[in-house]
Amino acid sequence: MALSIMNIALADDDADDRMLFEEAIGEIEIKTKLSLFSDGKQLMDYLTQPQAILPEIIFLDLNMPIKNGMQCLREIRQNESLLHLCVAIYSTSSSEQDIEETFVNGANIYINKPNSFGALKKAVEKALRLNWQYHTSALNRDNFLLRL
Repeated sequence: MALSIMNIALADDDADDRMLFEEAIGEIEIKTKLSLFSDGKQLMDYLTQPQAILPEIIFLDLNMPIKNGMQCLREIRQNESLLHLCVAIYSTSSSEQDIEETFVNGANIYINKPNSFGALKKAVEKALRLNWQYHTSALNRDNFLLRL
């Protein structure tokens, strides 16, 4: 059986972070197709196109210009055709308020941006290998924050 390819989207305004993320994804033994967006508006414009190939997981930075991650998250959760998407908040913020607010607004998991490439690779791989069906149905505050 051919391995299916996992479609992933990353919205992050930091070019270095996007590049590192892309490198990390490239080193993981999961077949992926990564779409990169440099702000939330680009991401939402893409997701709402009728012919868009929707990602299984969206990694969403919170602090972005034009449209931030929280605005994207709310729009995704209010859109019938995007409701099923898994959203991983991917942020440098470790503020309880951000974590709480993204949880309440329906994000599936919260990942603090790791400060080393090795940790980034581990975090991304862990997120991609999650059993999302289980993870989304048994969502609670304890398993919301990804721990490495």
